Amino acid sequence: MKSATILARALVYGVILTVAIAVVGGLVGFLVAGVPGLVSGLIGAGLTALFMVLTAGSIVLAAKATKNEPSSTLFFGIVLGSWLLKFVLFIAILLILRGQPFLEPLVFFFAILAAVIGSLVVDVIAFVGSRTPYVEVPLPGDDTAAERTTPQ
Repeated sequence: MKSATILARALVYGVILTVAIAVVGGLVGFLVAGVPGLVSGLIGAGLTALFMVLTAGSIVLAAKATKNEPSSTLFFGIVLGSWLLKFVLFIAILLILRGQPFLEPLVFFFAILAAVIGSLVVDVIAFVGSRTPYVEVPLPGDDTAAERTTPQ
């Protein structure tokens, strides 16, 4: 399975996670704190979607920049740089939202906590279920197997 397939699977699971956080977070937030709780749950879900898209975008950009060579230092630099950008963006969003009257801090905290834990689980499930080979072994019936094993 190629890295693009793993990334696509992680994005699909991420969409499911985002919808779940929006529904559960919004509903519980509304029941606990009214409209500010609903808004807080929905903002938490929106941040989930934003950061998952930034993660996927950084990996796609890094793969294109390095011509699908994931062991390249440029690949790691791009992914690490995007992680740093996400961290700064997250802190900026928290500072902007701090003290806003439409935000219920406790509901927002639990929505973000669910997003962080959920996104880690999504990434692990997508990667573990990928069955990505780490060695190349010629298999019988493989067209290129004869070319790789035939001495020249």
